[in-house]
Amino acid sequence: MSAGDPRCEVVTTRGGARAMLDRKTGEVMHPVVGPSIESARLYCEPARLSARLSAPVSGARAEPLVLLDVGLGAGSNASAAWRLSEALPASARRLEIVSFDHSLDAFALAARPEHAADFGLDGAAGLAARALLAAGHHETARSRWRLVHGELPAALDLEAAAAADVAFWDPFSPRANPDLWTLAAFTALRRCCRAGATVHTYSGATATRSALLLAGFAVGVGESTGKNKTATCAAVDLRDLARPLDRRWIERLGRSSAAFPPDAPADALAQVASLPQFHAARPEVEGSCLSSRRQM
Repeated sequence: MSAGDPRCEVVTTRGGARAMLDRKTGEVMHPVVGPSIESARLYCEPARLSARLSAPVSGARAEPLVLLDVGLGAGSNASAAWRLSEALPASARRLEIVSFDHSLDAFALAARPEHAADFGLDGAAGLAARALLAAGHHETARSRWRLVHGELPAALDLEAAAAADVAFWDPFSPRANPDLWTLAAFTALRRCCRAGATVHTYSGATATRSALLLAGFAVGVGESTGKNKTATCAAVDLRDLARPLDRRWIERLGRSSAAFPPDAPADALAQVASLPQFHAARPEVEGSCLSSRRQM
């Protein structure tokens, strides 16, 4: 890619959806079903975002629900959460979205009038996106959206005071973005999470799940992303997972040729195998990756 070429391009997926191609990495954001469906299916719905915002507000719950949007990209995940919040009544809990990315090229292209509807950035969401690009933040009576523009995970460490309730982890793959799939990256994320927080990512890779476990999360199976592939849900509290990984997964972990992130400790297998979630007498449960307890 030459210096004069645009970094990003809007393309059409095999399924007919419009999506964003990052020409530097060669990767397409939301490549299978397109941004609108994937944002709902892999992020907002598994996080039970609507239920968590709509639950009765009292005491500590009067604080905004904080969503860390790691990998803003074209803005589809964050805008889906923002639109969901804006549609709720005034009595619902407020939402604060903190979006992280080191490049705004994809977001700026997606926000253009000719592309905005394809990425959920039309109408009021488009006004919010343009404000974010211009000033780094946008606020309404229901929602606050702000941007952290910088390299991760260093930028994430600076946001530890954000006290996250939900994290959408959606950077490019380990091939293109290796630093964001390490034990160090997920440890930085864990420092940002308060009690009851959950994490949602499209990756179902063994190394991703083991890194989350080593970082201090309970980890479970997420939504289907294709044939024999599933996303991942993680939580501070094991009880918030409906389909936690079990002893069968530990057995497969021991046989995997790519079991751990590159910065895992030498005794990583023993550490993971000793975690409480693999000794709890609890079978896997079909359905959403989050327990119904998370509705409260």
